[in-house]
Amino acid sequence: QVQLVESGGGSVPTGASLRLTCTASGRTFRNYAVGWFRQGPGTDREFVGAVMWSSGASTAFADSVKGRFGISRDNNKNTVYLQMNSLKPEDSATYYCSISPKWPVKLEYVENWGQGTLVTVSS
Repeated sequence: QVQLVESGGGSVPTGASLRLTCTASGRTFRNYAVGWFRQGPGTDREFVGAVMWSSGASTAFADSVKGRFGISRDNNKNTVYLQMNSLKPEDSATYYCSISPKWPVKLEYVENWGQGTLVTVSS
């Protein structure tokens, strides 16, 4: 089983940047796509972005974050990064990383979740 731990969340002003990190332990996660989801208070968990299996692999993003967010992975370090730029108040949420054996990554394909890291963007 793969365990996932997110870090890097915090409170920032509108327009700032943050980089979230997802670190995996246990079984290798290089066989999985890695997806980032987020969930705000009283809202459903929604897809943010994902990266395919190998380093330098294809990525996909929700329309709401395209052009502002980027994802990269380093399989040697068992780590995936979510780079968030030009943050907006509506980006405020708890961000979760996940692993999926299927592509594209969808909520119903997720096998494991991290505990989440909170991002708050003030106006």
